[in-house]
Amino acid sequence: MSCSVGTAAGSRDGVAAARHLARWLGLAATPTFAIMAAATALSGSGAADTLCATGHGSELGGMVPMYLLMSAFHSGAWLRLIAGGGGASL
Repeated sequence: MSCSVGTAAGSRDGVAAARHLARWLGLAATPTFAIMAAATALSGSGAADTLCATGHGSELGGMVPMYLLMSAFHSGAWLRLIAGGGGASL
């Protein structure tokens, strides 16, 4: 069973659009997680922070460090963009 998506040119346009969207999402992840870390830190200790804490009294437990680590792990797209390596075609 075969599925026809369209012409070869249409298929290439779809792949290019998907890559462009993926680049934008990669750039959006870092500031989103940084904002979430700041908002969580400013809101104080909530129920979610208590549930997700790995150790009571530990500075490495909770949501804020997790969001900061996620922001750092997703910063590759920004580093490629700054270095001029084509992290995103804006």
